[in-house]
Amino acid sequence: MSTPRLHIDLDKIFHNASTLVARLKINGISITGVTKAFLGAPKIAQTLLRAGVTSLGDSRIENIELMRRSGIDAQMVLIRSPMLSQVDRVVVSADISLNTELDIVAALSVAAQTTRKTHGVLLMVESGDLREGIMPEDVESAVRIVRSLPNIKFMGLGTNLACRNGVSPDDRNMAELSALASRITPSDNAPPITVSGGNSSNLAWLFAGGEVGHINNLRIGEAILLGREALNREPIEGLFTDAISLTAEVIESKIKPSKPWGEIAQSAFSNHPTSKDLGNINQAIVAMGRQDTDTEGLQPTAEIQLLGASSDHLVLNTGVKKLAIGSNVSFQPNYSALLRAMTSPHITKSFAKRGVTPLAREELEILPNAA
Repeated sequence: MSTPRLHIDLDKIFHNASTLVARLKINGISITGVTKAFLGAPKIAQTLLRAGVTSLGDSRIENIELMRRSGIDAQMVLIRSPMLSQVDRVVVSADISLNTELDIVAALSVAAQTTRKTHGVLLMVESGDLREGIMPEDVESAVRIVRSLPNIKFMGLGTNLACRNGVSPDDRNMAELSALASRITPSDNAPPITVSGGNSSNLAWLFAGGEVGHINNLRIGEAILLGREALNREPIEGLFTDAISLTAEVIESKIKPSKPWGEIAQSAFSNHPTSKDLGNINQAIVAMGRQDTDTEGLQPTAEIQLLGASSDHLVLNTGVKKLAIGSNVSFQPNYSALLRAMTSPHITKSFAKRGVTPLAREELEILPNAA
């Protein structure tokens, strides 16, 4: 099989998703399965739906369009505020979008009228992480405006934490979101509004017995794919942390000094390298670099140490073992490394079931912005 390669175990992803669906259902919380980390790959999207997620969420309309073209029949949520230049595409392919700007919601209304569709809008509330969100004191007036717009359906409120500044979900900020939701008068004959409390970073709060209040939805991607919560990246009990691995091929393997020599300046990426003098080491280079993934987000096996990376090379200390040319080295990616690797056209994506058996000819490349 070609390398570099992401190996994606669909059975383990199904297990992680279905386990989280069952655990959150106890608290009355549904899951929007976030597809952005894998560019809306239809096989993973279908796996999430089989596991019981109630909708699919992505930050890029291109990924949602890909899933629609692939015949995915599910409620699609655009989880980043739409670009004004894309509102026509959004109302065609996404059922719901997360919004913070009333000018954009007004443009969605115009586009929805043109296409004779009704588009759902969930308003995002600022809860302290200072990424996107309407200030809490402005929420009730924003809801009134959204409800007045033709072909727009107000779906509820949401918030996002732990993405920009690492502000953690807790009883205080979740209670504030719940309190805002409780002040919104339900529409006639309408189901309860969605109150989307956040993402994988909410799981530590929830599993520790957090006060759920009106929270009835979470947008989950990282925990399903990598089996970890998103605050401290600790493993979640009962989930697989090895559903996805990244493999690269050895292109050089030599005994070399561990300390460089000569006058030291900046490296290709403007940092000042520091190397401990460990004497001569077994050094290997694999054919993968910063152009392909976030190399700092890769975890090798215990006997291998990651020494550094350039655009196209990953340099390793392989310990007591000298690796053979052409052999493979596998890594566990964190969320950042996974995002970058999925976007790289140079990394093959290989899907497997039953843990070890590759699906027939399911090795493929997923290109960014695939048409």
